[in-house]
Amino acid sequence: MVVVTGREPDSRRPDGAMSSSDAEDDFLEPATPTATQAGHSLPLLPQEFPEVVPLNIGGAHFTTRLSTLRRYEDTMLAAMFSGRHYIPTDAEGRYFIDRDGAHFGDVLNFLRSGDLPPRERVRAVYKEAQYYAIGPLLEQLENMQPLKGEKVRQAFLGLMPYYKDHLERIVEIARLRAVQRKARFAKLKVCVFKEEMPITPYECPLLNSLRFERSESDGQLFEHHCEVDVSFGPWEAVADVYDLLHCLVMDLSAQGLTVDHQCIGVCDKHLINHYYCKRPIYEFKITWCRRKMSLKSERRGIHVDQSELLCKKGCGYYGNPAWQGFCSKCWREEYHKARQKQIQEDWELAERLQREEEEAFASSQSSQGAQSLTFSKFEEKKTNEKTRKVTTVKKFFSASSRVGAKKEIQEAKAPSPSINRQTSIETDRVSKEFIEFLKTFHKTGQEIYKQTKLFLEAMHYKRDLSIEEQSECTQDFYQNVAERMQTRGKVPPERVEKIMDQIEKYIMTRLYKYVFCPETTDDEKKDLAIQKRIRALHWVTPQMLCVPVNEEIPEVSDMVVKAITDIIEMDSKRVPRDKLACITKCSKHIFNAIKITKNEPASADDFLPTLIYIVLKGNPPRLQSNIQYITRFCNPSRLMTGEDGYYFTNLCCAVAFIEKLDAQSLNLSQEDFDRYMSGQTSPRKQESENWSPDACLGVKQMYKNLDLLSQLNERQERIMNEAKKLEKDLIDWTDGIAKEVQDIVEKYPLEIRPPNQSVAAIDSENVENDKLPPPLQPQVYAG
Repeated sequence: MVVVTGREPDSRRPDGAMSSSDAEDDFLEPATPTATQAGHSLPLLPQEFPEVVPLNIGGAHFTTRLSTLRRYEDTMLAAMFSGRHYIPTDAEGRYFIDRDGAHFGDVLNFLRSGDLPPRERVRAVYKEAQYYAIGPLLEQLENMQPLKGEKVRQAFLGLMPYYKDHLERIVEIARLRAVQRKARFAKLKVCVFKEEMPITPYECPLLNSLRFERSESDGQLFEHHCEVDVSFGPWEAVADVYDLLHCLVMDLSAQGLTVDHQCIGVCDKHLINHYYCKRPIYEFKITWCRRKMSLKSERRGIHVDQSELLCKKGCGYYGNPAWQGFCSKCWREEYHKARQKQIQEDWELAERLQREEEEAFASSQSSQGAQSLTFSKFEEKKTNEKTRKVTTVKKFFSASSRVGAKKEIQEAKAPSPSINRQTSIETDRVSKEFIEFLKTFHKTGQEIYKQTKLFLEAMHYKRDLSIEEQSECTQDFYQNVAERMQTRGKVPPERVEKIMDQIEKYIMTRLYKYVFCPETTDDEKKDLAIQKRIRALHWVTPQMLCVPVNEEIPEVSDMVVKAITDIIEMDSKRVPRDKLACITKCSKHIFNAIKITKNEPASADDFLPTLIYIVLKGNPPRLQSNIQYITRFCNPSRLMTGEDGYYFTNLCCAVAFIEKLDAQSLNLSQEDFDRYMSGQTSPRKQESENWSPDACLGVKQMYKNLDLLSQLNERQERIMNEAKKLEKDLIDWTDGIAKEVQDIVEKYPLEIRPPNQSVAAIDSENVENDKLPPPLQPQVYAG
């Protein structure tokens, strides 16, 4: 396109947009043959435009009014069609602009009536608005999504130091590793942390002020570089860790890369005293090209982002569904806040009720005079009413205020001391081991034993409390003992963990029969429900769950059996730590089975489906009770960090997945899923010729018979459907014939006539016969 101009450029233009003069510079290059190209000079005469302007925008034809194009004076379109510039025309006489016209219609709609484009075209129309320098359109588009969100995202990334440099470093490291390994993907570790100061399970609230207000000497104590490839943080903004991860994935995907990330744990580097580096570490998998997958491999598998396993507050610890996605520390903080709020509301309710009662009494006395209730009766009535309406306040009182009364009741109901001292052999063994263990700590051990005995005595009188309150008391005891050892006893963190394990083993062995699946909870009902659910899902195969385990391999089959044994053995343990150990052993067997099958390390996406399959195949007894028991009474540091916490969180996710399992989760149609659940049919089993030589003949015959029954069932259903169809066709054919006969009868009605006369009398009534000439007689000629 050719634009010949004789004016100085206009300095007025909207922010971030191209001015009309700047845009005009792009038109100095001729796009079509003109008089100038032919060697003739073009006179600087104003060009006249019709009222209705036909346009050709890169091959797309538009028609609009001239006033529409000149609606805003300081835009490129107004300048182009002002008459001061020359615009070439195509063969049909349309004014040509060398620009992609795919979104020019949205620009025209705004100029006509102020209409804005839909959300999916905002970015493309924004580029066109920048090119044509339409300031009002730019302003309105910037307040729409996704441009508004992009502006906020860029403002957040502006606070992130060296974000672009770290992003380029991720791509470069991934490229070098992929080239070195000659692979289509590469993995690298990335640390993302928002707060500069590490967090520990037993951090005192008074030390929280050190997070951002530390002296230079204190800051040097916490200087630490995690063993990762790239590290992001810290930053001071409302945006959380997952917001930054989302930005990383978005920017890497914009470069044509496929990005998968998952949290693989936290940094356990010891810094000073009881402080550890707890920054979360993520594994990024950068893929340059995808393999062409078959239809079978394109089936959607079970995927849970490992970042979902962490605490919702972003502290870096593992969350738990029983704590509404929080870790133990954050859950206790939220629980205490809610508890204090409830107490405050109940006290306000009590005061309000008391004021209402006093006002009612005062009004009754003024109306009734001396005949009203006496003051003593009023006090009695007020006390009864207050006791009846404010009973919820009592449950928030401390247990110490009720120990005296409950102690008297327990002494009346409790059996003799000799009966109380009758304990099991396992309890005696654990008690002896605990005492022998504490002897090595001398004075500290004596103090620990004293506190433990006092705690057990206190729990003896708190058996009437709810299981949640008993759990709260146990968690408080864990935290208090750990803090005393760290502050007063100066015990190293490694020994603190060992001592806490022994304390947990001792007290939970003593309290097991009282706190495991108590009658006051619905744990037993949940156990029966999950067992019934697992039995109904007995037909689920590894292929439906996309389990990368081949049980035909003998080593893999042994690992699967061991994993099932470990998850079942969890119910036989009394100590939460031992139950967690069973879950950990089961998980390690699963990882080994996947590694042997795939001949490469297993990923989290492979582990979770396999764990679900193991749970379905093993159907562990009292599964929900064991999970609740671990959640309530386990040492919180184990559930919040480490491999035990990771595997336990995955088990909770697996149980939640089984409870909500549907047809879409197994890549099945709803009809097939309903048939499998009702027991009408079962998935096709393995063919007999594919069995290993060591397989049992009875099992082979059983599966063969099941296949025959399934085939006969399908054949019977097919025959029944064909028979019903044939019966329907016969009925329709009979009805059709009857209808055709009826139509013919109605069209040609039957008339009944008298019998026909004799042949001789047919013409007897014909009077015209007399007028006929006589018949010819034969003539005889003599010859």
